[in-house]
Amino acid sequence: MKWNKYTIKTKQEACDYICEILYGLGIKGVEIEDNLGLTKQEIAEQFIDYVPTLPDSDDASVIFYTEVDEDDEIKDSYNLTGVELVDNTLKISDEELLERIREEILNAKSFLNVGEGSIKKEISVDTDWKDNWKDFFKPFNVGNFRILPIWDKDEGACINASNNKNDIYNPEHKEEIKLYIDPGMSFGTGKHETTALCLRELEKYVKKGASVFDVGCGSAILSVAARKLGANKIFLTDIDPEAIRVIPHSFKINGINIDDSIEFTKGDVLSEEGIFNKAKKEKYDIVVANILADVIIPLAGVVHEFLKKDGVFISSGIIYTREQEVVEAINKNDNLVLKDVKRDGDWVMVSAINKKG
Repeated sequence: MKWNKYTIKTKQEACDYICEILYGLGIKGVEIEDNLGLTKQEIAEQFIDYVPTLPDSDDASVIFYTEVDEDDEIKDSYNLTGVELVDNTLKISDEELLERIREEILNAKSFLNVGEGSIKKEISVDTDWKDNWKDFFKPFNVGNFRILPIWDKDEGACINASNNKNDIYNPEHKEEIKLYIDPGMSFGTGKHETTALCLRELEKYVKKGASVFDVGCGSAILSVAARKLGANKIFLTDIDPEAIRVIPHSFKINGINIDDSIEFTKGDVLSEEGIFNKAKKEKYDIVVANILADVIIPLAGVVHEFLKKDGVFISSGIIYTREQEVVEAINKNDNLVLKDVKRDGDWVMVSAINKKG
């Protein structure tokens, strides 16, 4: 299906007014493109480590669409519903609609800086965007892991993954381990540098029968990897209900049944006493946290409570500008000994060993 895409060039201060004009003419959906940044409160609430630098400009655009009806007598027509006729649909040409918009913008110039006010037309064609992006996701390797999407041509193997000798870690031959993922279900496909950094560390430290605490598990790719490396006991937490919802799916497509050895819950180990006490009681060989520096820094102060003696803390999701803060937080904890700092592009992984049981 084709759409007419109209872009009105204006100023930030005029965006709301122009939107009201469009709403008044029956346009029900608009897009606004501007250079307004996030407030400090918004940054804090979303745990954002860094914000892209935006141009120092008050230029903005308001965008709307009309349907191209190629079978109608009036081409490039616009459905105007419930505006001038209450119970009917009035069809007017796009040019008539645009002329009304131009008149309104011209009138607004007397009391508002509307900027250029020009209207640019483009043709937008519907595509199956929900699935077409899959063409660009190809299998790739991280260490000995081969990460494949579930729609890959080899997808059928994932249903019985546990029966495939290449799907379970072989410590002697170190054969390729297949990880099936469902991109789009939640975070963590293995493609991002921080996930890849964690996967490599898990491959290094997870031994058969190990226990793993996955803090901020996202799509659970790290826990699935740990299981395939031989971990016997896994506990996953995340504050995002969508992440918790997809955990069973992530294990299932990898041929792993959820049993008593795999537990997961929605919540924050730093603020919820029940989760904190459970992790403290159980104690794990590995705690992995692929989150953000603002979470890892306070976690570094208490993570020894969740680790066995000589247990490993693996942390990533750390932008390079926050690396030193994370390292300092680990060094402040007398129970921890800094093990490694590894980088991949702008991202950092920091690991430590718990020396006191």
